[in-house]
Amino acid sequence: MRRGIKSGEVPAQMTMKKLSKSREEVLTELRSAYEGGASIRTLVASTGRSYGSVHSMLRESGTTMRSRGGPNHRSRRAS
Repeated sequence: MRRGIKSGEVPAQMTMKKLSKSREEVLTELRSAYEGGASIRTLVASTGRSYGSVHSMLRESGTTMRSRGGPNHRSRRAS
């Protein structure tokens, strides 16, 4: 985790789309934020991009995607 960014927070420079950023810079920032704990929905809200766009960009950047369900997702016990 980078210094100064709490898990799940999105860096201030990502809160608005910037046309001057290259696609590679955007991919790197999305990946860094996601791997730092931000959810795709958080990235959607902070960048103004669609869910599908953010998801595609994360995959394009080589990000290892987390399983669905967030941190409280538990496997079911056999009954």
